[in-house]
Amino acid sequence: MRWGMVIDLDKCTACQSCAVACKTENNVPFATPEQSERGHTIFWMDILTRVWGEYPRTKARFIPRPCMQCDSPPCVQVCPVGATYRRPDGIVAQNYDRCIGCKYCMVACPYGARSFNMGRPEEPETFRNYANPDGRVARRRVGIVEKCTFCFQRVDTAVARARAEGRPIKDGEVRTACAQTCTGGAIAFGDLDDPMSRVARLAESPRAFRLLDELGTKPKVLYLMEG
Repeated sequence: MRWGMVIDLDKCTACQSCAVACKTENNVPFATPEQSERGHTIFWMDILTRVWGEYPRTKARFIPRPCMQCDSPPCVQVCPVGATYRRPDGIVAQNYDRCIGCKYCMVACPYGARSFNMGRPEEPETFRNYANPDGRVARRRVGIVEKCTFCFQRVDTAVARARAEGRPIKDGEVRTACAQTCTGGAIAFGDLDDPMSRVARLAESPRAFRLLDELGTKPKVLYLMEG
């Protein structure tokens, strides 16, 4: 089993519902206005903007960017305390209790998909009331690195349920928060090792590509080029 994601850029409208869902599902801290002004925001999923063409015939394109969940992750190779590690199912996870905030992983990641908790985010009172009990602690400590983990709490719950029922996990049974919330249905999630799964079939599309594939990091997040 090797969890992966395919994002169809033809369907992405940059509505950012995926970013909001990610924050809510994983209890990602909110930055204060002062921290935001200094660029100290924390997002596990954000939207990159790129411009094609030359003025005046230019077009804006949008690329949702979670952690690429690389099969050969440079972040794992450089972490001196084993705080970031690759699970057997391919998910690159983060052990907050081990993280010492050295930022080696942030430097090694060519995708800029990690955030550093520089301060004490002030969460709105309403958010505290609705914090996801299945996610990690609502407030991580200052001085650690955070990142997308493919909503592993959802993955582990579904796998445990299927094992208890004595059956293989079904395609589409697990959906990350971003995939579930995407208004255009641009995000597909599933087992890349299952050739019959939707995500594996989309990964074989002639439109499929990986960001910075030439670096050899082997990302498990693929994109479908605009038509």
